[in-house]
Amino acid sequence: MDSSSGLCSSSEGPVTTTLPPHDLPDLLKGLSQDELAALEKKLIRKLDARMLPTMILMYIMNYLDRNAIGAARLGGLERDLGLTGSQFQTCVSILFVGYILMQVPSNMLLNKIGRPALYLTGCMAVWVSCMATLSSWYVRKELGLRTGLFYTGSMLSGAFSGLLAAGILSGMDGTLGLLGWRWTFITEGTLTVVIALGALFVLPDFPVNTRWLTEQERQLAVWRMEVDAAGEEDWTGSSSSSSSSSSSSSSSSSSSSSSPSSSSSQPLFDGFRMLVVDPVNWVLVVVVYGAASAISINSFFPTIVGGLGRDRITTLLLTSPPYLLACVVCAAVSWNAGRTGERYWHTVGPLACALVGFVVSSAATGVAPRYLGAMVMLPGIYTGFNMSMVWTANTIYRPTAKRTAALAFNNAVSTLSSIYGSYLYPGDAAPRFVLAFSVNAGMASMAIVASTALHFMLKRENRKLELRDREAEADGRTNLVGKGFRYLV
Repeated sequence: MDSSSGLCSSSEGPVTTTLPPHDLPDLLKGLSQDELAALEKKLIRKLDARMLPTMILMYIMNYLDRNAIGAARLGGLERDLGLTGSQFQTCVSILFVGYILMQVPSNMLLNKIGRPALYLTGCMAVWVSCMATLSSWYVRKELGLRTGLFYTGSMLSGAFSGLLAAGILSGMDGTLGLLGWRWTFITEGTLTVVIALGALFVLPDFPVNTRWLTEQERQLAVWRMEVDAAGEEDWTGSSSSSSSSSSSSSSSSSSSSSSPSSSSSQPLFDGFRMLVVDPVNWVLVVVVYGAASAISINSFFPTIVGGLGRDRITTLLLTSPPYLLACVVCAAVSWNAGRTGERYWHTVGPLACALVGFVVSSAATGVAPRYLGAMVMLPGIYTGFNMSMVWTANTIYRPTAKRTAALAFNNAVSTLSSIYGSYLYPGDAAPRFVLAFSVNAGMASMAIVASTALHFMLKRENRKLELRDREAEADGRTNLVGKGFRYLV
């Protein structure tokens, strides 16, 4: 359920439809409701045309670079480098150490700098904060679909990486005296740097300082984020926003009682300090951790499919269909979640499907049922993780520093599973990988239980907010900050 302060709660209509004129910024006060709706549609079209495709492409390259090592393993990397025992697993897991340590500082630094276009492309060119940037532009009912489309980048990369690696390994092996698996890293790495340089000129910064928007569009972008929080400031990158807002919400998880008026006025670690004392976010951590635990399968999926007994090139080609299906499922579930405003079933449903896939893949011995298990498993893994991150962004909604810290912290904690996950797929465990799939099934079950607990916690908070609003109305307090805000459950 969205805020009731003029927001559409089901279909993705304009946010501005029924808001009172006195709430508008100065440049928007002379516009009619139809003109406001038209301006908002124009703004969203600009964002959808420039920011979303660019971020999806960046995410594709992020995962292409990560997944390259799985294809390289099939291409003979272990043999050529003389890797033995668990050395390959160590190579895979070492990436995530730096990834985990730097995600929270990175998002806090992004929030402080206020220049996502420069920061994100810089990280990509040399490689985290795309979700934080998306959630600074799109309101809650828009964010689910956009986040789902963004996360399809990792699935598209899984589909393309097999096709690309098959072409490189079969066509470039021995070119300039280099082995095919080396060309996989060279080709994909070069493409990443080129795309990063181009993205610098396309991505927006925060709503208040994006240069390719008009001043009217910038004011609308900032204002609609405040409206979505029922009056709480978003202060996305602003150094001279309006006066501070103070939430009297009975919950501590989405709003702060002392939200500052600008990013420059808030110390770097304030958002993180607010986050660690919020009990709701710790439940979200468990949800995200459980949902993400199987994502380490990325680097080993070619090995898992290789257990079907096909040749190297056929194996790489067979990795594509499950990822393509995952793209379709993730986009469809995200669209429906945005349309309905429901979060619980859209999270636990995919996780339950992943659970079924794990059981089938570990128990079956035939080629057809094991491949069917993979087709069920991957859509469940990625869609469940996507929805857990959307639920995080929707729940830890204000202030911006807390939201960016939550997205980084929860994702960083969930990435811990990729370190031990890399050791769950040794070559001698093929083809059933019983231990890996058992651990993944246990983690998915944990995420389902935590999602259920979160669902009832947020419903209880919504009842408290409903009571608070009724009491405020009875007392004649009409300017209550956060009035009408409800958590999405």
